Formats: sequence, structure tokens, C-alpha cells
Amino acid sequence: MIDVLPPWPLLGAFLLASLLLAVTPGPAVVYLLTRTLAQGRRAGLASVVGVALGNLGNAVGAAIGLAALFAVSSLAFTVVKYAGAAYLVYLGVQALRSAQAVPQQQAQTPPATMKTVFRDGFLVALLNPKTALFFAAFLPQFTSAAHSPLLQSATLGAVFVAVAATTDVFYVLMASLVAGRVRRMGRARLWGRYATAGAFIGLGAYTALSGSRGKA
Repeated sequence: MIDVLPPWPLLGAFLLASLLLAVTPGPAVVYLLTRTLAQGRRAGLASVVGVALGNLGNAVGAAIGLAALFAVSSLAFTVVKYAGAAYLVYLGVQALRSAQAVPQQQAQTPPATMKTVFRDGFLVALLNPKTALFFAAFLPQFTSAAHSPLLQSATLGAVFVAVAATTDVFYVLMASLVAGRVRRMGRARLWGRYATAGAFIGLGAYTALSGSRGKA
């Protein structure tokens, strides 16, 4: 591990920076909170695992040069960016159709399976090219030219994902404390479906319309 991790002062700075970045709410946190409030702690934790693996995929992609491809190819960035945005909107439309199709007195519709929740979290995170660009910009600040850049970047990326997953679990646990009350509020459950749909569609619009390629 000595060859792939920076010396302790620099590693400490990396961990602190990772923690500060991870606790800052972003689209992934909104997604996790939405899932938790809609389906409870188990769904939220399944989403955390999916998001973490999607982020890890982006970290590995950055380490092997995927982010470099995005940086020089507007087409590659645009394709992945809009694929991710389209998938988020698709999730929102599905939630909206569910809310409109189910009468209020039949609000006990079976929730999405844990497999579906995991898959959605994974794709939401993986299909965000800005995450790969972020890793490409952030990780090199803590690597050394004396050792393998690929191995160092992949290891640091995995550490960052672990830190982010830890803070995501905290968000899910906090949300789960009020999820039960929200689901027991009768009409609020139906409105919760609309809120879920709005959150997904809003995240899709944010992904499609947000800043330039160089901004994580």
C-alpha cells in the first residue's frame, strides 16, 4: 500500500477533502433521499451500494483514461451525459405514471424490488460523465510520478468512493427516521409519488443542462 497511497500528511489532506466533498449534497444524495423516503431504509441502502459501484466504475474509468477521452471528445461526453439525463427522466416518468394509474385507496402498490433499486442507483451514478471528470481532476493532486499512476488513481478513487458511501449511509439513516411517518400520512403517500417523479425529472434536467465539461 506504500506504493499506491501518498504519505500520511498528503493522505490526511485527501481524506479531509474527500469528506468535505462527500457531505456536500448533490444529485446522488437527492436520489438516495428520494428512494429512502419512498421505500424506506432498505431501499436507501440498496441505492447506496448501486451509487457506490457506479462511482467506482467512474473512478476506474478515469484511471484508465476515460476522463481524458471525455475531455477531448465533445461527442463522447455528450452521448453519456444525455444518456444519463434520459434515464433519470425515464425514472421520473415511470413514477409519474404509477402515481396517476393507482387510485388513492389502492396506495399499497408493491414498491420497486431491491434489484431494481440497486440497478437504478448504479446507472444514475455511472451515467454521469462529470464524476469521471471530477476524478480525473482531483486524484492526480495526490499521486506521485514515482509509482504507477493507474494503480494510485484507482486506489485513491476507491478510497473516495468508500468515504462517499459512508456519508451516503448517514443521509439514508437520517431520512429513514422520518420515512415511516411520511408513508403513513394517507394522501401524502400519493403526493410522495409525484414528489419522487419530480425529483427524478428535475435531476435529469439538471444533468442535461448543467455547466461545462470541465466542471465536476
